[in-house]
Amino acid sequence: MPITKSLVELMNGSIDVKSEKGVGSTFTVTVTLRETERKEHGETKTDVQPAKLNVLVIDDDPIALEHAQIVLKQVGVHCDVASSGKDGIEKVRLEHTHGNSYDLILVDWRMPDIDGVETTKQIRSIVGGDIPIIILTSYNWDEIAGVAKAAGVDTFVSKPLFAENVLEEFGEAINRKKESLTADSEALKGLRILLAEDVPINAEIMVMVLSMKGMTVDVAENGKIAVDMFKERGEGYYDAILMDLRMPVMNGLEATAAIRGTGTDYAKEIPVIALTANAFDEDVQHSMKAGLNAHLSKPVNPDILFETLENLINKHQ
Repeated sequence: MPITKSLVELMNGSIDVKSEKGVGSTFTVTVTLRETERKEHGETKTDVQPAKLNVLVIDDDPIALEHAQIVLKQVGVHCDVASSGKDGIEKVRLEHTHGNSYDLILVDWRMPDIDGVETTKQIRSIVGGDIPIIILTSYNWDEIAGVAKAAGVDTFVSKPLFAENVLEEFGEAINRKKESLTADSEALKGLRILLAEDVPINAEIMVMVLSMKGMTVDVAENGKIAVDMFKERGEGYYDAILMDLRMPVMNGLEATAAIRGTGTDYAKEIPVIALTANAFDEDVQHSMKAGLNAHLSKPVNPDILFETLENLINKHQ
């Protein structure tokens, strides 16, 4: 109560109490506030639908995480939580390799081991620049604004968390990203893709999908042929590789390891994306250990495939 009284008085307000024994107490705070410049919820240009949002909140304070889940759930937002920067990065990595990236990530600034800025930087190395990332903080963020923006932070929101503030900032971030995505809509045109797929009809469908964005595709019927084609075409020819994991002669994991093991920087860094019906966490881990950059489940969603290619190729370039 002394803290509350001090805060109210700092705002040129007053606090009164009426108390009745055995009944309870009523506290009344009176302050004069300026008219807000914020719009009413729902008036943002972006049609944000909370029920369709998948949000990750990263914070080392368990009370803050619980508060975030309660507040976001009230407006219908699905919310995952992580209790450290490291845990948050791993959650993002796992979701991304499954092709189910978060729509929004909220990161506390001051956390032990890995702070919010470094966490954002590492998340950006996984997902690229498309997902809005908002820093949550109780402190003045002016001192870190420049560094945070360089690390990939879109904006800041003060604690305590209010759903309306988050949705408004999310809508504005989406508007800004839509403008940049429009400029990058031709980013995949002209790219050369190596597709390793042993089922002819699957290969035909993938070629058709990739051609929609102006990409040219070479098809290898198994992993060994894919490795041979990669070596024959030479340094810098392919921009990315789509690798089915279950193939005869040489499977996708073996083929990826063989390509990575050729020793050149190009072979070590070219984006390789797994295409497979195996969607379990252990399968993803095997893929990552073999040197694959992402793991997409069949049947592949074209939009997710295009987004993954753009992010990985931009990062590679």
